[in-house]
Amino acid sequence: MTDNETVARPYAQAVFELAHEAGELAAWSESLAAAGALLADGQVVAFLADPHLGDAKRLGFLTGLFREGGAKRLSGSDRYGTNFLKLLIEYDRLAAMPEISVHFEALKDDIENSVDVVVTSANPLGASQLDAMTKALRARLGRNVNIATEINENLIGGAVIKAGDVVIDGSLRARLDGLATALIK
Repeated sequence: MTDNETVARPYAQAVFELAHEAGELAAWSESLAAAGALLADGQVVAFLADPHLGDAKRLGFLTGLFREGGAKRLSGSDRYGTNFLKLLIEYDRLAAMPEISVHFEALKDDIENSVDVVVTSANPLGASQLDAMTKALRARLGRNVNIATEINENLIGGAVIKAGDVVIDGSLRARLDGLATALIK
């Protein structure tokens, strides 16, 4: 676990409680995801770490950047979002924003009884395949399932499913690797 992972948890918990109480989980989720993506860029974090840049300038730069990047709650239009940014700037925690976003999403998913699933396949999946997969995963995981798909031509065939900590590797490559291992023994 990285230092940012440890630092992110209490910030994510605090902003989650604020968003949940206000009934604004979706809006905060969207803003934190956009902010996390923007602050995952090492160049942005390095620029903000410049000691000659004051906190007010950092805040102004970020609110402008977030306004353009879709982080509405953090773009200065929301008092809580602006205060949240000020807090992160004051305690030098901006680099933890991507992890804060991830932890916030996990908390949101828990309360909404949902899980984000990434299905990686060699070829695009059809609607009927995705529907069947959604139903099977919902039954297996006991949660609502939000599926995103990715293509990885190196898989040859089959799919790899990632749902939180659960990984189901049904790829042809994994089966062939397993067969090769069995033949070597």
